[in-house]
Amino acid sequence: MALEIMPDHVHVLVEVDPQLGIHRLVKHLKGVSSHSLRQEFRTLKSRLPTLWTNSYFVSTVGGAPLAVIQPYVESQKNV
Repeated sequence: MALEIMPDHVHVLVEVDPQLGIHRLVKHLKGVSSHSLRQEFRTLKSRLPTLWTNSYFVSTVGGAPLAVIQPYVESQKNV
């Protein structure tokens, strides 16, 4: 897994079982991160009704090995 946090978006590289469904993974990631942020920053509970929008972008890499794609994701912090 690779993760880069940008000022206005997040890059996440994960390998997902096709049976799980990417929408379930995204929903889980947003839910867990929202819960964690609201625990750490209590003022978020009263100031923002939601931390994430319903939208997301997903791109598949076909049969490319994650080891090939991971350096690209990690390089995004330098862009």
